[in-house]
Amino acid sequence: MPASVVVIGGGIVGASAAYHLARRGARVTLVDREAPGQATAAGAGIIAPGTSLRPIPAFFPLAYRAVAYYPDLLADLMADGERETGYAVVGLLHVAMDPDEWARLPELARLFRERRDAGAPRIGDVEELDAAAARALFPALGDTHGAVHVTGAARVDGRRLRDAMRRAAARHGARSLTGEAVLVRRGERVEAVRVGGRRLPADAVIVAAGAWAAAFADVLGAPLPIAPQRGQILHLALPNTDTSHWPIVVGFHSHYLLTFPPDRVVVGATREDGSGFDPRVTAGGVREVLSEALRVAPGLARANIAETRVGLRPASPDGLPILGRAPGLENVYVAVGHGPVGLQLGPYSGVLAADLALGLPAPEGLDLAPYAAERFQ
Repeated sequence: MPASVVVIGGGIVGASAAYHLARRGARVTLVDREAPGQATAAGAGIIAPGTSLRPIPAFFPLAYRAVAYYPDLLADLMADGERETGYAVVGLLHVAMDPDEWARLPELARLFRERRDAGAPRIGDVEELDAAAARALFPALGDTHGAVHVTGAARVDGRRLRDAMRRAAARHGARSLTGEAVLVRRGERVEAVRVGGRRLPADAVIVAAGAWAAAFADVLGAPLPIAPQRGQILHLALPNTDTSHWPIVVGFHSHYLLTFPPDRVVVGATREDGSGFDPRVTAGGVREVLSEALRVAPGLARANIAETRVGLRPASPDGLPILGRAPGLENVYVAVGHGPVGLQLGPYSGVLAADLALGLPAPEGLDLAPYAAERFQ
């Protein structure tokens, strides 16, 4: 086991890596720049990859394992005294807003059942609902044409889960530093990480720096083509309304609605490529997410705007994360590029990176080749 591991990046991936390493007895230092726009700090995650219509096939083997890992993670955190993660199984409605979308629902239900029967986690029972039945589950919905309901989908609060893992890691001896990390490379190893005036010797380094990962590419000599994609998210509050058990709402579009207790409705999100490291809330972004939310759920018009959040998603060119050992280096491992699915994949990606840093092989049956940095060389 490495005597010391430095984890660069304090979002969901880095927090998971640090927690897993510390639980295994490694000496861990977590370095986070705490820059505005961390994707984890803004995100609210939909934990149901089998209901997704967008990712490429290579996404699913990793995603299914990642979501199946959540119960183990939550049990470990509870054993370490952490119960507040924002995770709950609430189900999901995939709504149809016009006759053409309604005609696609039977095929969608068939797809979800096939994936569930083939082993996809977090789907559960699948049922087609009419508009009234869908509205009974999510009372703010408008005149939909119906929906497909899956009972097993879950959601999670990125900030709460990140903080729970970081606190639990600290209980196991991990320490945290704030600042810019600079890699000190000698030959085929990174022998230390500098943070301000401190030099941290490292037997292994994990780069989990999110949207800022590309800054390490030159020193590593490894391709890390990660670019920030801005996502603007609104949090609404419905006075005197318990929204805690309302299901997630998605559709044939990239926006979503999900809820947290006691009265919060999260409305998201924009996908702004080419945004750079700009964490501003913009008028256009607010208009986009509110317009789409009110189109689907006009009952939200009476809600208060409680909070706005912006996350800079770490987007890779092909939509897959970069996971594994950095090419040409003996002791550096990368776990970056999770884009809009960081809260689904991030905790498990952190575990994979930690295991690799500890000299352990990838889990049996999981081929990491589709996620290797070498694919961009």
